[in-house]
Amino acid sequence: MQRTKIIGTEVGIPTTAGAASSISEATCVRIYNSSTGAETVSISTSVGAAATLSFTVPASSVEFLQKLSTDVIFASSSSVKASKVGLTN
Repeated sequence: MQRTKIIGTEVGIPTTAGAASSISEATCVRIYNSSTGAETVSISTSVGAAATLSFTVPASSVEFLQKLSTDVIFASSSSVKASKVGLTN
């Protein structure tokens, strides 16, 4: 059974590319969308850069994102939260 190891405190994901965050240089991020609607999370190689990749997080759901420690993320809404995590068996 896979388990989630919480490494960092949950924070709100910034909502602009200019404020994008690496989430404490995380390589694995737990993303929670507390909104009643779908939201978009975007990944960039640096703060202020255009999104390289984007994906939709369904309403009231959790997703896990694997990324480079230097990649930064931002979301379409302040209702999207993130935590630095590790996954264990």
